[in-house]
Amino acid sequence: MPVVDVVNLDGKKVGSVELADAVFGAEINTNLLHEASRWYLNTLRRGTAKTKDKSEVSGAGRKLWRQKGTGRARVGSIRSPLWRHGGTVHGPKPRSYGYALPKKMLLGALRSALSAKLAEQKLTIVDAWSLDTHKTKTLRTALDKLSADKTALLVVGNGENRNLELASRNLDGVKLAASNVLQPYDVLRHDRLVVSKDAAARLIRALDPNYDPATAPQVEAIAPAAAAKKVAAPKAAAKKPAAAKKPAAKKGKE
Repeated sequence: MPVVDVVNLDGKKVGSVELADAVFGAEINTNLLHEASRWYLNTLRRGTAKTKDKSEVSGAGRKLWRQKGTGRARVGSIRSPLWRHGGTVHGPKPRSYGYALPKKMLLGALRSALSAKLAEQKLTIVDAWSLDTHKTKTLRTALDKLSADKTALLVVGNGENRNLELASRNLDGVKLAASNVLQPYDVLRHDRLVVSKDAAARLIRALDPNYDPATAPQVEAIAPAAAAKKVAAPKAAAKKPAAAKKPAAKKGKE
């Protein structure tokens, strides 16, 4: 596993970190890098080009002259594509240039891009993006100490860093990106890749196919307590039906 020095924003070494071979030491696949870059650039195209066809240009719809007898070519409308100011045939229409790219190809291209930066020694790991101010001059001074005097891509974790966002957006050739939306094209386009220690750990967890996250120790299952048996309530003694009263005997005549 490659070991890279961890530096602070002053360019001084404060530690080291081990990077996964599967992410930062993978084989560089130029075909994947080309496909991922082409896909990303196509998704950025706005696709708003539009031309007017025969039914959309201005002009009357009547026939300009009769069909025969004039010696001129027959014509049906002044808006014909053959005429000046006429409609355009097969012109562009608003559309989306994006297409689906398999996720495995995109992840493979990102591994190749990160590995290429490490092989070229253009990868810098910083301890944290701890900026005390949002001033652009402070960040420019820190980047010069990190040998990022040309274009640089700054990668942070998923947390919000307002000072870094404000300080970096006004620097030409400097782009800020989160680790969960990192694109291979941006990695290749910038000369220096500056990654925070937390972002590097997130990239390893997301891109390493052999990453085994720490699992909780197995705990023996505890059998649930037996449910208490319900005691049936004593049945009330059945009441005997009342004896039917015999009708009173009629007294005979004396």
